[in-house]
Amino acid sequence: MADTVLYEVSDGLATITLNRPEAMNALNTELKVAFRDAAQAAASDASVRAVLLTAAGDRAFCVGQDLKEHVGGLLAPRESGAGKGVMSTVNDHYNPIVRALTGAAKPVVAAVNGVAAGAGFGFALAADYRVVADTASFNTSFAGVALTADSGISWTLPRVIGPSRAADLLLFPRSITAQEAFDLGIANRLVPSGELRTEAEKVARALAEGPTLAYAALKESLAYALSHSLEESLEKEDELQTRAGESEDHMIAVQAFVNKEKPKYLGR
Repeated sequence: MADTVLYEVSDGLATITLNRPEAMNALNTELKVAFRDAAQAAASDASVRAVLLTAAGDRAFCVGQDLKEHVGGLLAPRESGAGKGVMSTVNDHYNPIVRALTGAAKPVVAAVNGVAAGAGFGFALAADYRVVADTASFNTSFAGVALTADSGISWTLPRVIGPSRAADLLLFPRSITAQEAFDLGIANRLVPSGELRTEAEKVARALAEGPTLAYAALKESLAYALSHSLEESLEKEDELQTRAGESEDHMIAVQAFVNKEKPKYLGR
């Protein structure tokens, strides 16, 4: 992986760190490619049982697209084709990142340490659980630069806060404080900034030691139910519960319950 993204796997936990703190972790091409590759690696690695997405520095989680690089591409001579290539980043980078995070058969935790704007906000929403520093903030930003939603935010944001509030934040971009984000349900857990990394790692490692197949089934069930009827969702629950009931982890959990012990899951 490039230095703009750090990737480490330890005891079943993959940690992806956005690492351009001097640029508030803005998404230049190098970072986007490395982030995409790291997210896909974590999603496909069977030894990884949870993912922690974090960022270097104390000012920003990710402020979205690197606008200096973006402007350079837009102003490039049209005959070079560079201007068209600027907008291909949604298909080439953003969409694969969101698919990897949301589609991973394991829980993804985002540790939001500062500003999360534009695609940075979208990537935080693509995680299953968000631990947020009390100094962090969120901003959709897109309409402020005459762009529409990307990074999955048109799908994730209304599902987290409802379509009416999502429309408000997208049409009228503004900075949302960490407390407001918690009140809206964007932040699952709000912690003092100095405790963010410790608390986020604690959450992620607890998930990495948990019943991975059950977590994957829960992710699939929640995503399915959002776009299907009750009857279809009941059928999906039956399918997924049957699969979970046949797992080694379910047997481990039952035996541990009978023996009054803490289960030690294997993730299979």
